[in-house]
Amino acid sequence: MKQFRDFYNGELSEFRVISKAQRRKMALRLKKLTKSAAFQKKVQKSKLRIANPAKQRVKAAKMAKQKVIAKYYPKYKEMGLAQRVKTDQLIQTKHSGMIAGLSKKLLKVVAKKEKEKVKKAREAMKQDA
Repeated sequence: MKQFRDFYNGELSEFRVISKAQRRKMALRLKKLTKSAAFQKKVQKSKLRIANPAKQRVKAAKMAKQKVIAKYYPKYKEMGLAQRVKTDQLIQTKHSGMIAGLSKKLLKVVAKKEKEKVKKAREAMKQDA
């Protein structure tokens, strides 16, 4: 069976652009999923371990994209859904190089935050027990 790392080449220069209906469908599915006890337990366990480097790169890329949005598109959150999809496409074409560079720099920040998160979660578990 092929795994994610077989397909992943280490570059995060592209963002997946999805349609309005797909966004809505994902939101509804995740909203339902977050209520389940199994999912909550899974989230709790994930807080006790450091994310693998591929996930850290994804987090860094998302942070970089948010920085670009904050700088060049300050009214992004107020935009309609269709307009945000269009803006995402524009960001992907126009600012992909900047995002790649920022994500490389933000990788250290993400790794540091990840370690802090795990440390806090483990301390909380010790105090509860």
